[in-house]
Amino acid sequence: MNFIRWGSYFDDYWYSLKSNLVEFPLHIVLVYLTIYFFIPKFILTKKYPLFFISFTSALAVLYIVRTGFNYFLVTKNIWPEAEGVQNAFQFNHIVAVTLGEIYVVAFAAAIKLTVEWIYQKQKAENLKKLQLRTELNFLKSQIQPHFFFNTLNNLYALTLEKSDIAPSVVLKLSDIMQYVLYEVKEPSIALSTEIKYIQNYLDLEEMRHGENIKVKLSIQGDISGIMLSPLLFLPFIENSFKHGRKGNDKLKVKIGFKIVENKKLIFTTENNFVKVSKTEKHGIGNPNVARRLQLLYKDSYKLKSKVDQNIYKVKMTIPLN
Repeated sequence: MNFIRWGSYFDDYWYSLKSNLVEFPLHIVLVYLTIYFFIPKFILTKKYPLFFISFTSALAVLYIVRTGFNYFLVTKNIWPEAEGVQNAFQFNHIVAVTLGEIYVVAFAAAIKLTVEWIYQKQKAENLKKLQLRTELNFLKSQIQPHFFFNTLNNLYALTLEKSDIAPSVVLKLSDIMQYVLYEVKEPSIALSTEIKYIQNYLDLEEMRHGENIKVKLSIQGDISGIMLSPLLFLPFIENSFKHGRKGNDKLKVKIGFKIVENKKLIFTTENNFVKVSKTEKHGIGNPNVARRLQLLYKDSYKLKSKVDQNIYKVKMTIPLN
């Protein structure tokens, strides 16, 4: 571009070619010296006076070398842009050459810094995603053994009673184990698969406690094609049984999934409970789930709980995009 520009300007492409062949290697030396030495060593360490002295010295050396090469290799008129024949080392010529070199360095440095900024931004985003993925996997790994323990307790209780439904429990537990061991390793799964797992868990609870538990699961809206992070709902459902059974002969649990305009999912749980002591508190679910929700959805989710006439209610709203 410089060759064409100055060749057209002077109507002398041979002169433009020779001058650019002389000057561009010098541009390259100054640019890389500035980008890879002066800036890291002085600017990034906030040694600004040393940068000014070093860069000014480099400009002075470059001016002398460039002027000498142009004089001996290209033309005796070292400043053809000016009117008439101009001598070297004049103030105006020094300023013109210096400003030209600063322009070249600034242009190249701007490109370099922009590319570096984009690279560092992508690197930071990738690192953030990796940290998020690692923490999410860690939180899921903490949740999984908890459910294994509960379901194995259910099976153990039934085998002690020599119950005829123990084989069915084994099949349900097998489905749950397959889900927890393999399917939840994916970052997202189908909501229908998650609900199937929930239904297996509910079946296990009903098999164990029989008529002492009444469970209602409702789904409103089209759940097909909806993907989300696994194991978000089970901790709240498990808490409904864990806290609701204390001192309560007849436990009633309601679980709801509602799709709102294909943009939000509203998940609710309700269970009756008997407050055994004044100090007893009904938790809002596994704290790991709350942490996962924060990591996944930041401030775009809502999680609320309340007690209304001995009915404990949890409502969670999450976006579906």
